[in-house]
Amino acid sequence: MAEPKPQHAVSRMLNAAWVRPFLFLVFIVIAWDLSIRLFRIPAYQIPAPLDVVAVLRTEWPELLRQSWPTTYATVCGFLLSALFGIPVAMLIAGSKTVESYVYPLLVFSQSVPKIAIAPLFVVWFGFGIIPKVISAFLLGFFPVVVSAVQGFKSVDPDMVDLARAMQGNRFQVFCAVNLPHALPAIFSGLKVSVTLAVVGAVVGEFVGSNSGIGYVMQRSIGTFDLPTMFAALVILALLGVVLFWIVDRIEKLVIPWHVSQREDVIFAA
Repeated sequence: MAEPKPQHAVSRMLNAAWVRPFLFLVFIVIAWDLSIRLFRIPAYQIPAPLDVVAVLRTEWPELLRQSWPTTYATVCGFLLSALFGIPVAMLIAGSKTVESYVYPLLVFSQSVPKIAIAPLFVVWFGFGIIPKVISAFLLGFFPVVVSAVQGFKSVDPDMVDLARAMQGNRFQVFCAVNLPHALPAIFSGLKVSVTLAVVGAVVGEFVGSNSGIGYVMQRSIGTFDLPTMFAALVILALLGVVLFWIVDRIEKLVIPWHVSQREDVIFAA
C-alpha cells in the first residue's frame, strides 16, 4: 500500500506548473545542439548552446548591469500604458461619440511601424531614457485599450440596471459592477502589454543608446559575436517571463473569484 505514494509524488511533481515548460525548454536546447552537430552549422551562423551558456556564466555581471536600463524603460512604459490605457478605454466604452473619433485613430496608429518613428523620439528627446520609455509605452498601450474596451462593453446591462434600482449612483455602479466585470479582460491586456513593452524598450535602444540589452545586441551584431547576442536574447526572454509572472500574480490577488483563477477547484471536482 505504501508503493503508490512515491509514484503519486512523482506524478504530481511532473504536473507542476513550472516543470513542463522547463522540460520543453530542455528538449529545445537538446534539439538545437543536435541540429548544429548533424547539419554541421558553422558557429558564425548559429552558436552552440554551450557557447551561449559560457557567455552567460562569464559575462553575467555585465549582462545584469545592462539589463537594468531595459527593465526600467519597460516597467515605466508598461505603467504608463496601464495609467492612460484604462481611462481611455472607459471613455471609449462609455461614449459612442468618443469611440467614433478615437478608436479608428488608435487602430491607425498601430499600422505605423514603431521602428520607423523611434528615431524621431531620439531627435526630440535625446539619447536618454525617455525615447525608450515612449517606445515601450506605444507598444503596450494598444493591447490595454482594446482588452479593456471589450471588458467594459461586455458588462451585463441587467446587472447595471439592478445596481441602479438599488439607488446606487454612477460611481458606485461602476465600482460594484462595471470594473469587477471588466478586470479579467483588463488583466489579459496587461499581460500582452508587459511583454510588448520589453520589445518597445529594445526598439528604443536599437535606435540610439549606449546602454541596455538592445545596445548589447546591436554591438554583438556589429562584431558578429553571436554567443553574446543569443545570451542577450535569453536575458530578454527571462525579463519578459518575470514581468508576465508578476502581472499574473497580481491578477490572482485582485480577482481570486474569477473562474480562470479556480483551476485547482475545477480539476479536483
